[in-house]
Amino acid sequence: MSVGTILLIVVALMLIGAIPGWPHSRTWGYGPSGGIGLILIILLVLLLTGRL
Repeated sequence: MSVGTILLIVVALMLIGAIPGWPHSRTWGYGPSGGIGLILIILLVLLLTGRL
């Protein structure tokens, strides 16, 4: 497995973990998952263009 694939898997798991599921985190909105989603999209584009 290449480093890019491992990074993509780790960020995807972080995105799933950022979904607000606890009562104290329901008011956070889209902040945590939106930021991690943006990182996931950037890594995906870099992986597809061959720069990672």
